[in-house]
Amino acid sequence: MSSISENVDDRLSRLPEESLSHILSLMPMKFAVQTSILSKRWRYIWMFVTNLDFGEIHSMDSLHSLTKIVDRVLKFCTPSQVKLFRLHFPYICARKSSVSNWIDELVRLNISELDLQVQQLQLPPSMFPCSTLTKLRLDRSGYAFRDVWEFKCPVNLPCLKTLDIAVYASPSVNAFKLISGCPMLESLSLEVTWFNMNEEDYVFNIPTLKRMKLTWSKYDRRINKVILNVPNLEYLYVCGALRSVFVMENVSSLVEASVPLDYVSYGHLSAELLKGLSGIKSLSVYDQSSPCDVNSLTSPLPIFPSMKHLVLMRFRHFGQLFQFLESSPELKQMCFILAERFQQKPEEYSWVEPELVPACMLTNLTTIKFSICEWWKRDIPFLKYMMGNAKVLKTMTITWENMSNKNEKLLCAEAVKLLPRASRYCEIHFHEN
Repeated sequence: MSSISENVDDRLSRLPEESLSHILSLMPMKFAVQTSILSKRWRYIWMFVTNLDFGEIHSMDSLHSLTKIVDRVLKFCTPSQVKLFRLHFPYICARKSSVSNWIDELVRLNISELDLQVQQLQLPPSMFPCSTLTKLRLDRSGYAFRDVWEFKCPVNLPCLKTLDIAVYASPSVNAFKLISGCPMLESLSLEVTWFNMNEEDYVFNIPTLKRMKLTWSKYDRRINKVILNVPNLEYLYVCGALRSVFVMENVSSLVEASVPLDYVSYGHLSAELLKGLSGIKSLSVYDQSSPCDVNSLTSPLPIFPSMKHLVLMRFRHFGQLFQFLESSPELKQMCFILAERFQQKPEEYSWVEPELVPACMLTNLTTIKFSICEWWKRDIPFLKYMMGNAKVLKTMTITWENMSNKNEKLLCAEAVKLLPRASRYCEIHFHEN
C-alpha cells in the first residue's frame, strides 16, 4: 500500500511554478507560508506570490509574530511585481518605522495595490514617486481620534487611479495634498470624521475622476462648501450627515448619484444638492430628516429631464414620492422604501390622492418596487392608484418587510392581485426580505 501511495502523482505539485504561486496568492499570507513544510517542491513557492494579504491583527502577541513574518516575507520575496499588500492593525499600535520600512521594500518590489489600516503611519520619501502604484487605501484605525498618516515630501503618484482615504479632521492638511499629487486619478473615496471650526472649503478639481464617494461623519452644525469641478465624473455617492453646500461647477458627465437629504433641518442644502444633480439618469435618495409630520418636501424640486431610475429610501409620506414623480417626466423604474418610523397604524394614516397624474406614469413608468409592512392595508390605496394610473406598467414587485404571519401575506397578495390595472401587461411579484 505504501509503495502505491509513493507512486501516486501529486497533480497539484506538478503544476508550473507560476500556477502554484498564483494559487497561493489567493489565500492569506500566513497560510501561503505554511505550505513550505509540505515538501521540497513547496519549500520556496510562497516566495513568488504576488498578493501579500496579512489580514487583520487584533493582539500584541499576534503583532510581534507577524512583524517577523512580514520582515521575512519582504526580505525573501522574489516576484518582479507585488500586486497587492494588505495589512490592518485597527486596535494596536505598530512601530511607525517598521511600516515605513515595509513600504520601502514594497516600492522596490513594484507594488501595485497598497491597503493599510494602522494607528500611526509616515509615508516614506521612496513612495513619491512610485510609478507602479495604481491603488492606495489608507484608513484610520478604530481607536484613533486624530489623523494617522503623514508625509514630509512632495507627493507624486503618476499612475495612481484609485484612492481610498479616511481622516479624522483637516483633510486639507493631508488628504488634499495626496489627491493633488495623483494626475491620473479615476476613483476617489474620502471619509472625514470631524471638521475643525476654521476648516476651509473643499475644492475637487480633478479632470480625470470618474467615481467619487464622500462620507461626512460629523454631526455638528458647521457648514462649508464642497466645490466639484469634475467634468468626467460619472458616479457620485454622498454618505453621512449633509452639512455642506454642494457647488457643481462642472459635472457634465454625471450619470448616477446616491445622496442623503434632510428637508427638515437642512432643506436649503438638500435643495442646492438636488439642483446640481438635475441632469442625471439615476438617483438614489436617503432621507435622514428627523421624524416629524412633513407630508411634502419644503423646497421645490428641480426638473430631472433625463432621469430613468429613482430609488427613495426611508421616506415617510407618499406626498414626497409624488413630488419626485412629477419632476421626472421620463422616469421608467422606481423603488420606494418607507421608513420604519413611518409604519403607522391604519387608523392613523390617511391617503390623499394627487390632483394630477404624473406624466411619467402615463407614458414611461414600467417598473415599480415597493416595500410593504404588517400594516399593509394602509398601503392599498397607494397601490390602487399606482396600478390604476400607470398605463405602461409591466412589473410591480412587492417586498414583505418583517411580515412573519403567512395568513397576512396571503390576504395581502390576494388584495393586491384584485386591484384594477391600467396596463394589461402588468405582472405582480412578491418577495420576502
